[in-house]
Amino acid sequence: MDVTASTTKSPALKQLHNEMNGWMAAAELRRMIEGPRRSARVNAAAASGGDGSPVSLVLGGDGFCGWPTALHLSEHGHRVVIVDNLLRRKIDEELGTQSLTPIATPEERVKAWKEVSGKEIEFINMDVASSLSEVMELMKKYKPDNIVHFAEIRAAPYSMKTPDNKAETVRNNILGVHNVLISMLEHAPDAHLIHLGTMGVYGYGTVDGAIPEGYVNVKMGEKEMEIVAPYHPGSVYHTTKCLDNVLFNFYVKNDQLKITDLHQGIVWGLDTPETERDPRLINRLDVDSDYGTVLNRFAVQSALGLDITPYGTGGQTRAFINIADTARCIRLATENPPNKGDRVSIFNQVAETHRVRDLASLCEKLSPAGSKVKAVPNPRNEKAENELEVINQNFRQFGWDPVLLDQGKAQELVDAIVKYKDRLVMKNLNPTSFWGKTQAENCQKVETVEAA
Repeated sequence: MDVTASTTKSPALKQLHNEMNGWMAAAELRRMIEGPRRSARVNAAAASGGDGSPVSLVLGGDGFCGWPTALHLSEHGHRVVIVDNLLRRKIDEELGTQSLTPIATPEERVKAWKEVSGKEIEFINMDVASSLSEVMELMKKYKPDNIVHFAEIRAAPYSMKTPDNKAETVRNNILGVHNVLISMLEHAPDAHLIHLGTMGVYGYGTVDGAIPEGYVNVKMGEKEMEIVAPYHPGSVYHTTKCLDNVLFNFYVKNDQLKITDLHQGIVWGLDTPETERDPRLINRLDVDSDYGTVLNRFAVQSALGLDITPYGTGGQTRAFINIADTARCIRLATENPPNKGDRVSIFNQVAETHRVRDLASLCEKLSPAGSKVKAVPNPRNEKAENELEVINQNFRQFGWDPVLLDQGKAQELVDAIVKYKDRLVMKNLNPTSFWGKTQAENCQKVETVEAA
């Protein structure tokens, strides 16, 4: 199902909208900025690109979306500085799993990129959520043109696993964003913050017609106004993305920061033109039940001859985008910033939509070992069936022509999994995170997945 390409803009009442959506952020989150302090060192060189190239900080640049984006920006003339505390790698250790692909260390990665491209990417090991003073120093030294913010705990199942996971997801994600905003305001007020959000802020099956790009027109009493589209998150992770947006609206209203919030669909694929240039540049590929997205999960089951297991009826419809398009869209966002004083720019970073059971059927056809579709209880608390139509005109107007998922692209993913299947941790394929006691009890009745 192709995505609708139309949008409506009505900026006349943006001031009132911003006041409604922004004022709550300061009081609610002020107490959080005095979180734990931890020392980290900023290994910064000169604060400007020197040759006029834009300076782009990629926060979370070692991760699944961050790494190919850092390479893509570097390839297109940005001076890139990756800032990452390697939390995603530590979570692998915590969960007893690993990327299916053998990813190199950050130091090996940036060295390989220099060798194949002649371009230098700096890497700084820093936790932006734990030390406001160090984020301040970072902004002061680099004076970035762009701040690309991926540095958040991103998996819905992981955020629902335990009380500690819920608390840490909120702490890490909200404090990280707020520290960046404060530091921007003090030392890089003209920078453009590009934040990776999620389509999950809108919820699924909650509106008639197409999901808008961030804003809707409403009438309150006799007054017509434009407001942020109502939030309807489906997990703690998705809720933090809603809270991020509240913070953005406050700082745009109060301080006229330039901010773009990208509501992205589920990312599929492994390679980009940049990561394919050397084996040491390969991107991570997650297939476990916490971090593996639905297509990855079905593809690994298909590759190994396991039952392909959609949750519930498989009638959930979700938005998707290829990993190479994630990087392209980030670059397009850097090239098209809002003006100072504009409202938060919200783009739906989505290429297409698919129903889950249709993806399961596709992977069944591709199975080299005769996998069959077998529905299992849903560990999530969500609608069993929903339609989904999404407006994505903002990126389309910049000339974006997305990669679409087809049988050939899905086959490439299955083939990659077969290539690296010896690295698979089988015990992590079944759901281990549940939205509530009912879901846990239903799922625990299912037998543990074993290789055919």
